[in-house]
Amino acid sequence: MIQFSDLSLMRGSKTLLQEVNAVVYPGHKAGLIGANGCGKSSLFALIRGELQPEQGNIAIPKNWQIVSVAQETPAVERSALDYVIDGDKRFRQLQQALSEAEQQHDGVRIAALHGQLEQAGAYDIDARAATILAGLGFANDSMNRPVTAFSGGWRMRLNLAQALLCYSDLLLLDEPTNHLDLDAVIWLEKWLQRYTGTLLLISHDKSFLDSTINEIISVEQQKLLSYSGNYDAYERQRAERLRLQSLQFQKQQDQIAHLESFITRFGAKASKAKQAQSRVKQLARMETLLPVLAASPFSFEFLPPPKLPNPLVKIDNVQVGYADVVVLQKLQLNLVPGSRIGLLGKNGAGKSTLIKLLAGEKKPLQGVYETSAGLRIGYFAQHQLEFLRADDSPLAHLQRLDPQATEQHLRDFLGGFGFRGDDALAKVAPMSGGEKARLVLALTVYQRPNLLLLDEPTNHLDLDMRQALNMALQSFEGAMVLVSHDRFLLASVCDDFYLVDNGQVQPFDGDLDDYKAWILKPSVTVSQETMSSVKPERKNTKRLEAEFRQATQGLRKTISQAEKDMADLHGKLEKIEEQLSHSDIYSAQNKDQLKQILAKQLVLKQSLQEVELSWLDAQEQLEAQQLQFSAQ
Repeated sequence: MIQFSDLSLMRGSKTLLQEVNAVVYPGHKAGLIGANGCGKSSLFALIRGELQPEQGNIAIPKNWQIVSVAQETPAVERSALDYVIDGDKRFRQLQQALSEAEQQHDGVRIAALHGQLEQAGAYDIDARAATILAGLGFANDSMNRPVTAFSGGWRMRLNLAQALLCYSDLLLLDEPTNHLDLDAVIWLEKWLQRYTGTLLLISHDKSFLDSTINEIISVEQQKLLSYSGNYDAYERQRAERLRLQSLQFQKQQDQIAHLESFITRFGAKASKAKQAQSRVKQLARMETLLPVLAASPFSFEFLPPPKLPNPLVKIDNVQVGYADVVVLQKLQLNLVPGSRIGLLGKNGAGKSTLIKLLAGEKKPLQGVYETSAGLRIGYFAQHQLEFLRADDSPLAHLQRLDPQATEQHLRDFLGGFGFRGDDALAKVAPMSGGEKARLVLALTVYQRPNLLLLDEPTNHLDLDMRQALNMALQSFEGAMVLVSHDRFLLASVCDDFYLVDNGQVQPFDGDLDDYKAWILKPSVTVSQETMSSVKPERKNTKRLEAEFRQATQGLRKTISQAEKDMADLHGKLEKIEEQLSHSDIYSAQNKDQLKQILAKQLVLKQSLQEVELSWLDAQEQLEAQQLQFSAQ
């Protein structure tokens, strides 16, 4: 397990963590959350041994293999597939050793190395790497292209593929979905659900967290607070904790006021001096509770646009693409005020191409494309972050949009996006990706568009800013077209979904769960000749499947019972977490009760670990038998 003991961590003069005590148990999948700049990535660097704490220590099993995603990709001519396999250092070392042993004709060494390579999964490593690359959106023909042929976002996918390919006891993932589209996010989600090691995941995607983790570790006021369950459970537990903390804080403020009043009234009287001094000491000993800081630092809204023509855009039988390559054809789409469309589709299907057509960055190859007078487009895409002026401030960017506005008005507006005080005057150049994204959003909102085009707007945004964007979009009066891998945002703000697939854009009959099922459904093209040969074998196949189900019935029951037990144990742990969120439990008179609760919590966690191991063992046995059955 990972154990933090009295840990304090600083970066420069800023204290990130102070006297932290926390534990991450083996096999747990924990989401690490907190505002941008609170120290999440620094904590990862500490775990990797790249930073040292100011005080305290972190204990990690010495034999654990720790894997994380490289942040830089060298410009090499290696193929994408070979580059991903290069990430498995152990395999490459064994491969090199085998080559040397073969040159020396060392038969004993060669035999030993073949055994080690087999244990290292060498004989299916190409297939595993190709499967991961395909899941992350790489087409089959692109896997042999050199790394230098890929853009920055795709290179980050290669680094992620490297990390997923390697064996790991502890997997550290820092915002892995930032460079992925929705179909790749869904694939990664399923991969992480099957992962058997310990996972620490930094993410601001609520749906992704909900589907992949069973514990939340929240960085709050320089502490690490642990919440059992997924993100939904965390929100419920934290809301209750904040409510109780607020009540306790107010109670303490009343007590402080009472003590100060007594000291002021009787401090100078000889007859009351002893009692007054006692109050002074009591006041000094009292631990001041921090007030609840639950309010979001972001707050903004879309003001009504000057005009709302109907329709805003009319598209009739349009083709769009690049040079002689048609990406989308027979486009039929009318955008009217109130249209709230989410675009779905696999990577490369043409979602961004459609957004660029609507934004005026691409012209139709043929067909009718009409826009109304008074159309005002607000367009957000990740590449626009590169067009910000590096030496200008957020305030200067807004002043160029509206030279007549007062500085105070513009500062007030920027404050809603987190640029307050000197931050509004700071240069763009050293800003983080999240800060630049917030600035581009601010510029978009300020222009009061009636057609809003959003292409992955939540990349680099933290949970508070995502929530603020979600709330602002609820009251937007114009038409909106959204491409996003954030399913919570899609489900919250879109009324209609359109599927971009096979060069067509059609209304999607279903919700995001239906789309997830569509993405995960295997697409296999079978020829008529093959179908003819398969038909006589159907009865035999059904018989074999029935026999297989019967043979594995015991394993399936074990898995089912373990899942019920895990759900029951998680429920009991949530109740204990709720008890521990009450501040009264930590008072002196409840010391024995606290000990009992903590002892019960320990027993439940140990039981949960045992059940999880049992579930994993049965699951692996079943998967092995399924593979064996499939190979027959």
